[in-house]
Amino acid sequence: MIMSKLKEVIICLRAGRVTLPYPFEPSVVPEGFRGTPQVDVEKCIGCAGCANVCPVRLIQVYDDDETRRLIWHLERCTYCGRCAEVCPEQAVIMSKEFETSTNARADLHIVVDLDMGPCRRCGRCFPPPNPLDRMMVTGFREAPPLEWL
Repeated sequence: MIMSKLKEVIICLRAGRVTLPYPFEPSVVPEGFRGTPQVDVEKCIGCAGCANVCPVRLIQVYDDDETRRLIWHLERCTYCGRCAEVCPEQAVIMSKEFETSTNARADLHIVVDLDMGPCRRCGRCFPPPNPLDRMMVTGFREAPPLEWL
């Protein structure tokens, strides 16, 4: 019995250090890592495709007359990357950031305000849909006041 335990100790000591000193040194992120999503406002056309494919519905879309507001609630994000895959303009990318701890929930919200203009491809404008059409589209809600965010 003692010999088997000694063999186990020798095997463990030969392996050397197998843990990473993560909290004390920055961790190297591998290629293809899906971290926190980031939105490039200059590229975004406001199609809301990201809101329609998000499995946890963290992206809310609000329409006014000529503006569209997308609010990302990152505290619910599962980092699946579907929003980045479906974006036709590659405005959404999955960054390499993964440390999102904070004391304020507002730090985990991304608010994107867009002026609805013509599409870069077809030239048509994106008119806000009527209330009957909006009932069938997920992610669209009535706009809350900014102080609620």
